[in-house]
Amino acid sequence: MQTRNLGTLKVSALGLGCMSMSSAYGPAADKHEMIKLIRAAHDRGVTLFDTAEAYGPFVNEELVGEAIAPIRDKVIIATKFGFDIDLDTGARSGGTNSRPEHIRAVADACLKRLRSDRIDIFYQHRVDPNVPIEDVAGAVKELIAEGKVKHFGLSEAGVQTIRRAHAVQPVTAVQSEYSLFWRGPESELLPTLEELGIGFVPFSPLGAGFLTGKIDENTKFDPSDFRNSVPRFSPEARKANMALVAIIQAVAERKGATPAQIALAWLLAQKPWVVPIPGTTKLHRLEENLGAVHVTLTAEDLGEIATALSKIEVQGERLPEAVLKMTGL
Repeated sequence: MQTRNLGTLKVSALGLGCMSMSSAYGPAADKHEMIKLIRAAHDRGVTLFDTAEAYGPFVNEELVGEAIAPIRDKVIIATKFGFDIDLDTGARSGGTNSRPEHIRAVADACLKRLRSDRIDIFYQHRVDPNVPIEDVAGAVKELIAEGKVKHFGLSEAGVQTIRRAHAVQPVTAVQSEYSLFWRGPESELLPTLEELGIGFVPFSPLGAGFLTGKIDENTKFDPSDFRNSVPRFSPEARKANMALVAIIQAVAERKGATPAQIALAWLLAQKPWVVPIPGTTKLHRLEENLGAVHVTLTAEDLGEIATALSKIEVQGERLPEAVLKMTGL
């Protein structure tokens, strides 16, 4: 497995997003099978594992903690704070909570669930409009001084928030959605991160599965699957957006790769400090995704993709309106 740097932190070129093992994409997968999958990912060179207190809540951190316990010193664990979640019951208000005292309490709870003495990357999951980002960065800075946290991260934050946070406590990584399905970060976010020396961790690098070519307008999702509420996953939008999948499939056929591998290779080709975190619950998909590091897209390939993309417009917003309002602050 190739490695890349998020700021000063060396990680595998592809990480593993663990959210789907416990939540968001339908019923939780079998815990014991997911423990085996996480360890199989490490056996294949993956060192970056991404979770959050909100996934479940709590159960995904517990899963990751149990899975990585035997290999704790060989991996990088990223988790997140920032939603208003009761630390005793797991009840959620639906809002954010990045008050410094809450951040500290979440860190202690995360450490217990992760069976660890430190959090390698501690992301603010969503910007809290009610707490100055300087106070958030200051709270994480204190946790870093105490050794409970190693690196500070932000998720779905706007560039001015990133600059203000970075001035208080250097930000190692920013996590936001980015893929051939959603290229919003290219206009302002990526140039800002390059300027500041901050790594970028795209989540949903396969467009929540759409870029694999395994989903079309007739696909039915489990009632608990979040994609049922996402505008770009409406049957009408999916039908229109198949034009994007066709572009990827054409490149995949020519390169002897799968659409998923092309989508991930495209991300890897954007910047050397981009580390996607595709998620899966299946070993064969994990192996397929990791194969993307061996797919080289030439300047000609990238130009062909860019030209084709310029002729289509992706239909539907990437998130429900209420969730979208919590991004880019």
